[in-house]
Amino acid sequence: MTDLIEGYREELTAIRRDIHRHPELAYEETRTSDIVAEQLQSYGIEIQRGLAKTGVVGTLKAGTANKSIALRADMDALPIQESNDFGHKSVHDMKMHACGHDGHTTMLLGAAKYLSATREFDGIVHFIFQPAEEGAGGARVMIEEGLFDKFTIAAVYGMHNWPLLGVGKFAMRSGPIMAAADTFDIVVTGKGTHAAMPHTGIDPVPIGAEIVSALQTLVSRTTDPLDSAVLSVTQFQAGDAYNVIPETATLRGGVRTLREDTRQAMEAAMERIVSGICEAHGARYDFTYTRGYPPTVNAEEETANAAAAAADVVGKENVQTDIAPVMGSEDFSYMLEKKPGSYIFIGNGDGEGSCMVHNPGYDFNDEVLTIGARYWSRLVETQLPK
Repeated sequence: MTDLIEGYREELTAIRRDIHRHPELAYEETRTSDIVAEQLQSYGIEIQRGLAKTGVVGTLKAGTANKSIALRADMDALPIQESNDFGHKSVHDMKMHACGHDGHTTMLLGAAKYLSATREFDGIVHFIFQPAEEGAGGARVMIEEGLFDKFTIAAVYGMHNWPLLGVGKFAMRSGPIMAAADTFDIVVTGKGTHAAMPHTGIDPVPIGAEIVSALQTLVSRTTDPLDSAVLSVTQFQAGDAYNVIPETATLRGGVRTLREDTRQAMEAAMERIVSGICEAHGARYDFTYTRGYPPTVNAEEETANAAAAAADVVGKENVQTDIAPVMGSEDFSYMLEKKPGSYIFIGNGDGEGSCMVHNPGYDFNDEVLTIGARYWSRLVETQLPK
């Protein structure tokens, strides 16, 4: 396997850099999905297009077994102005592959090419190339449009590059590995008046400030210390004059949780606090809690499968199986709500000059392409043994 996939290095690097130069945002990945479809067909893999507008699913069968697994990569870029200066820099203003989805797509293409050429497995593998991971819920839309109805899938696996991890290393955990990402809007309505006569109105500004302070107790005093939650008020807007107490104050922010029960408790407790404080001051309120991606929760068995495959590729000593959860979010979580599976991290490099994803100076490390392709291939060969 190693020699054959390493032989793809130059080709995979060229594909990855071409995709990087032509980034496309959520549901606009037409050029990228064309590349994916053309490559899969050139490998002799059956494809289906159109789920979530630009999604592509390749299906490869070998042997006689009916067991099937799915491997997923995301294709979309971010609305960021790239600051890099190399030859494969984005040609589009305010569009950039700042999260490495160009690398994710290419690694899965490398595995598809190898698996089609060798067919050293018995069963069915589906290669899911998903659009719109960056906040637009492409995974959810693919599911709603019949992903798991059209394709019989026993387990689903995902992978993300991780700049804090050295090249040639993998990290994972069973249970929650990434957080739910929710947002909230709170509008406090008081009674506007002249700033020199506050007693004639109801000032929403100190009421809002009291709410900000009280909300922090939901993390420090209401959440189990062995659990994790983040509640951040990121916007506080009120008034536009020096001598006017405004009618309203608006608070907005985000909530991150790792468990669904914590998520539900946080939403209910937030409104309880807002309601109590506003009532105490004679103000009214409007509270909106918007649910984003759910927690990404790995199944124990599938995570053990992923760890074993990764160890076969890079050695057990380079596979961490108890990484701390990350409070970022990932829409692969929708797939894990429907099917058992595992989402893991592959090292993108932690040396000098490396930076975290979503940074205008980020670039996927091409050294990782063949490592990721070997991992995907080994996972298929071990979970669908010939």
